[in-house]
Amino acid sequence: MAIDIKKLLQSVVSHGASDLHLVSRSEPQIRIDGSLKAVNLPVLTGEDIEEMTYALLTEKQKKYFEENLELDFALLLPGVGRFRANYYRTLGDIAAAFRIIPTTIPSLDDLDAPEIYKQLIKREKGLILVTGPTGSGKSTTLAAMLNEINLTEHKHIITVEDPVEFIHQNKKCVFSHRETGSDTKSFSKALKYAMRQDPDIILIGEMRDKETIEAALTAAETGHLVFGTLHTNSAPGTINRIIDVFSGDEQGQIRAMISTSLVAVISQVLLAKKGGGRIAVPEIMTTNHAIANLIRENKVHQLYSQMQLGQGETGMQTQAQVMLKLLKNGLISKEHALQYSNKPDELKKNINFR
Repeated sequence: MAIDIKKLLQSVVSHGASDLHLVSRSEPQIRIDGSLKAVNLPVLTGEDIEEMTYALLTEKQKKYFEENLELDFALLLPGVGRFRANYYRTLGDIAAAFRIIPTTIPSLDDLDAPEIYKQLIKREKGLILVTGPTGSGKSTTLAAMLNEINLTEHKHIITVEDPVEFIHQNKKCVFSHRETGSDTKSFSKALKYAMRQDPDIILIGEMRDKETIEAALTAAETGHLVFGTLHTNSAPGTINRIIDVFSGDEQGQIRAMISTSLVAVISQVLLAKKGGGRIAVPEIMTTNHAIANLIRENKVHQLYSQMQLGQGETGMQTQAQVMLKLLKNGLISKEHALQYSNKPDELKKNINFR
């Protein structure tokens, strides 16, 4: 007999978990502080999961899933919460992953975000990228940035997401939330027509293809502040990922566009805190004259060294520096720091040196 999915999701929220996984031949699993834990419930069959998950779908969604074998959607359960859901198949059985989306949007102060974030969001145009692996808090950081703008500026903000996650209430700003599949056909098509919708700020949920990246760079060059995400773990890696999407004869022009339009790259991971909870570890690169020249001249490998210079004036910081500070303050473990570091050799050397 299948479990009531709505009651299960309510339990997930009450346990302070971030995710729920339903996979056949396993009991339901929840993620708390980055680690999966089994729920004390019976092992599920494919039929159990299908009965549970189909109860949440419209007929249109069922048809789409059955034709495409994949389905992403946002789910609002009144009195329970908001979720990002993904349905897929494994060994012929339906499986599902639910990510809890907080209904209260945090402020930058709530996140204890670096002070430079408040300076970055005051820019009139340019591209700000928040990058990191899945589950690294990218969406939460971006939501907090937009929330700060919503409290302080009068702007029209268009978000293009798959699916829409945080829903902002109009305070000083006006938000147009657009979901691919239901409000627009694709990220690239939404960006093409966004220019006719008089935006001041555009949020791109994921810069996943050449057309979307090109449209984002063009929008950032033509007087809009653009926020976007990529699944990269460092600033240099982010620049290389963008450039590598384009063919060799296009890369020179793209480097020039990035050098003039890029405002900042924030690459973050979430680490488990000692005693419970998680903490964001952001690496921050802001574009100055030296950074722009290195990007334009195809010397991306030198960006990391440049990020270490004059940090008091630039607001830049490396991941290793942040991790060392957290280790010094006893907030994270050495094992977790080394496991998630993008430069473990450098981090290990500095830990041993201290």
